Amino acid sequence: MKPFLTKKSNLYPYLLLFIQPIFMATNIIVARGGVEYVPPISLAFWRWFFVFLILAPFFYLEIYKKRKIFKKEFLKLFFLGFMGCGVCGAFPFIAGMSTTMANMGIIYTSSPVFIIILSVFIFGEKVGLSRIFGLIICLIGVVTIITKGNINYLLNFSFTSGDFWMLGAAAGWALYSIYLLNWKSSFSLMGRFTLIAFFGFISLLPFYMLEQAFLFKTNFNLIFFAWVLFAAVSPGIIAFTLYTKVQRHLGASLTGFTLYLFAVYGAIFGIIIFEEILMPFHYFGGALVFVGVYLARKIKSS
Repeated sequence: MKPFLTKKSNLYPYLLLFIQPIFMATNIIVARGGVEYVPPISLAFWRWFFVFLILAPFFYLEIYKKRKIFKKEFLKLFFLGFMGCGVCGAFPFIAGMSTTMANMGIIYTSSPVFIIILSVFIFGEKVGLSRIFGLIICLIGVVTIITKGNINYLLNFSFTSGDFWMLGAAAGWALYSIYLLNWKSSFSLMGRFTLIAFFGFISLLPFYMLEQAFLFKTNFNLIFFAWVLFAAVSPGIIAFTLYTKVQRHLGASLTGFTLYLFAVYGAIFGIIIFEEILMPFHYFGGALVFVGVYLARKIKSS
């Protein structure tokens, strides 16, 4: 599916390309802070339940009127909900229990690579050398930030069980991204997102029940509701909606570059909220990411 562009929207999608990761990166705040109070699958399950609860009153009539179409799109919507909200919602939180934030960041940056490969081989999207070059520069920039500019971290990199969970999340996000763009829907953007959120928490329900029964109990207090609502609104409704809008204009492969900006903004949040120290590698890595994104979008794919 070709990106949707109009003269009026030439600047708009590129602004969103840089704005969307701000909200997506707030998921790091949830991953670092929320999981101390809410079990990982519980957090993912209730997050998407509340996304659906917030959106349903506004889009119920559309969904009801198109209930026959819903039956036709059922499997596609379930797949998008399972991948985008189930796999990508729970896997990073589970990964955080047995691996480091640095490992998570490095592995998650493989997702744009997956997106480009899958877009080319499954849907025949043409990707020019400039975009590949931009991707490589972005990847170097993100790895610089995550490893704090220390090459020894990469040389001594070792896999844990959490790393495989994170690899699954990266692949899941790639699948969600390319099929979200290439599967046409008769629902509006937000109507479809409401259904994706519904299938997201439905797909998480059996795993949530197992977690409650055998691993962790959820404490339903004010802290729980604060974290879940924040996760539902900022890295949930706002981030996912903007991501879909960017995709409509720029295509899946370029929109995947938001994950590199996500790493830069995540580092900024770490400095502001978690009092991490701003170091030279932050400036260098961040500059590389912005240059890479600029190169990727400046020259059209051939």
